[in-house]
Amino acid sequence: MQSTRPVFLDLWRIRLPATGYASILHRISGILMVLAIPVGAILLDRAVSGPAGFAASDAFLHHWLVRLALLALAWSILHHLFAGIRHLLLDLRIGLDRAPSRLGAWIVMVAAVVVLGLILIWRIAQ
Repeated sequence: MQSTRPVFLDLWRIRLPATGYASILHRISGILMVLAIPVGAILLDRAVSGPAGFAASDAFLHHWLVRLALLALAWSILHHLFAGIRHLLLDLRIGLDRAPSRLGAWIVMVAAVVVLGLILIWRIAQ
């Protein structure tokens, strides 16, 4: 049976609503956190192995590229937390209509960046 539905496969031209972006970012943030678990476990194992292992872990964590990855991990934790709260509210039938749903998606995406920025400002000020 042939479908008469139009097929539009140019992914760079598809315009998603804010809820679509929030959903995709929720999945990406979850993947980033899962991928960070073995790296964190290896670093912890190395750090508790002795003074040399601790120094090696400390040196690794102070590399600029690793700090950038930690910044991305902090964003992923915040975004996943806020998006999870949004999903819990949706399960309670709060914000299911189109306008509140889009507003909630924007709040999730902006809140993760704003809270991360506040944490960075607080950290730099110390």
